[in-house]
Amino acid sequence: MARTLDTTPAEPKAPAAPAPPRGRFRPSAGRQHHAGPLTYVLLAAAAFVSLFPLYWNVVAASHTGERVVEAPAPLLPGPRLLDNLAFAWDQVDMGEALINTTIVASLVALSTVLFSTLAGFAFAKLPFRGRTMLLSLVVATMTIPPQLSVIPLYRIITDLGWVDQLQSVVLPSLVAAFGVFFMRQFLVEALPVELVEAARMDGAHSLRIIWHVVFPVARPAMAVLGMLVFVQSWNDFFWPFIALTPDGSPTLQVALAGLGAGNHSVDHAIVLTGALISTVPLLLVFAFLGKHIVGGITAGAVKS
Repeated sequence: MARTLDTTPAEPKAPAAPAPPRGRFRPSAGRQHHAGPLTYVLLAAAAFVSLFPLYWNVVAASHTGERVVEAPAPLLPGPRLLDNLAFAWDQVDMGEALINTTIVASLVALSTVLFSTLAGFAFAKLPFRGRTMLLSLVVATMTIPPQLSVIPLYRIITDLGWVDQLQSVVLPSLVAAFGVFFMRQFLVEALPVELVEAARMDGAHSLRIIWHVVFPVARPAMAVLGMLVFVQSWNDFFWPFIALTPDGSPTLQVALAGLGAGNHSVDHAIVLTGALISTVPLLLVFAFLGKHIVGGITAGAVKS
């Protein structure tokens, strides 16, 4: 019997389904997760712990000094808030202290952001001899206690005739080692070296590269560094207390040192009232600029 050959073409096999990804990729990746009740409870507890000191500061500023130190401490506002505010404002010329502190903190923040960005860009993207050694020296200065430089620094400002003048507080803080290191670490990852080389090939000089390439890329880190330095300079007490006097041109922290002092005791309610006055401008800065800073951080964190 002759065999017949089957000449019908075979049906193509369906491609095999891809194997599920392994390793760090999970099937639930990309899904939107919703917060549970425990998350809201923890967030509410964290908000309460963070806001309670500010609330109690308002409460203490609305009572007398005798009531503040009594036990148990008051937990509800009292009737003397406006009187304490007026007394604290006039006792040490709080208006002048606010203006001086705003000038000092603004100048220190602007200069630190500018010089730290320039130095951070040089350490991150410009090849030059001794770059690693110089960066190590800059970082090593962060380990030196600031108290060691008080005596030579005070002698310098005395020779220059800057005692009790605002430049004695501004000039020693024009740049910070932390700011240089912070901006260098950010620009190492955020600024591609190809972008700088392309700008040079197009004929851009160094200042144009810094203005049109470095500053736009570094804007999120500059905003964060500026906020940190502004708050630190606003709350600085040690060196301004040495270089300035309460009767001259004090900053807020120096003015608060002489607030509420009587013949034999300190009125703690007046002191806390002054602390409340010094805190309100920082809260306003965070209220108006916090959204822009967080938005800048988010924009700088997204990579294409």
